[in-house]
Amino acid sequence: MHQLDALRQFTTVVADTGDFHQLAQFQPRDATTNPSLILKAVQKPEYAPLLQSTVAQWKNRPMDEIIDRLLVRFGCEILSIIPGRVSTEVDARLSFDTSATVSRAERIIELYQAEGIHIDRVLIKIAATWEGIEAARKLESKGIHTNLTLLFSFCQAVACGQAKVQLISPFVGRIYDWYKKQAGANWNEAAMAGANDPGVQSVRRIFNHYKRFGIATEVMGASFRNVGQITALAGCDLLTIAPDLLAQLAGTEAPLPRALDADAARAMDLPFVQYDEAGFRYALNDDPMGTEKLAEGIRAFAVDTVKLEQLILAA
Repeated sequence: MHQLDALRQFTTVVADTGDFHQLAQFQPRDATTNPSLILKAVQKPEYAPLLQSTVAQWKNRPMDEIIDRLLVRFGCEILSIIPGRVSTEVDARLSFDTSATVSRAERIIELYQAEGIHIDRVLIKIAATWEGIEAARKLESKGIHTNLTLLFSFCQAVACGQAKVQLISPFVGRIYDWYKKQAGANWNEAAMAGANDPGVQSVRRIFNHYKRFGIATEVMGASFRNVGQITALAGCDLLTIAPDLLAQLAGTEAPLPRALDADAARAMDLPFVQYDEAGFRYALNDDPMGTEKLAEGIRAFAVDTVKLEQLILAA
């Protein structure tokens, strides 16, 4: 049995791509997109007609609406291939505006519903700022499910659990990147691999906390740099994996044991943690890695959204 099938015994496999032509070969249950992945996809020749037809149909509408319609168009194509859910991201420039995030999320859901897509097949992706988590709390109370992304710090995960969000996406690879850069020449790749990888350790801590305290929010490890990070999280609720790493797993016949175990987590002696707004902001501020990577991630998604707008104007 190859490692991709072995992983499926413990974990729901999700494809992290806007390139829906690649999806069928890996048979993921769900798929995730973000502005950077959609930008990458629409620049490929095979997706140019999809961009052009969406822009032609809605060219007299405001730019933010055209962007949402393009994201939903990609989402619908993805949902025609996979059996589960697609994650579609709210504009990262709204990451500190709760009410604007709620409004944009509601419109994205309405656009999906107009295409005949059931609300339960869509997760609205929102950056895990305090304002984003509050928006998610409000959306979940209305039956709109959310995926809280750009999650680097334990306090973000705790606050998401308190808000009863559907799913979180802790970013493994970007945490690894930060610690590797900080260490510089002192970084020992072999010693910091697998279970010792700081990104892997972050997800394990969140997973164990959620299972220990009966928090229903799904944990979906994201942003992987290598297969070792994925295999070290076998047993996580879900893992969203880029097509090149899915191919590596599918081409490897090595054994893959379970690494995370909900039953074992329930027996752990862990402290219960919760945050109000002030406590959350202080805890995030006290985590240089989390603070830097959250800000950097929001900036990068905002830049790619602007690039997407420029492609729309040129179409």
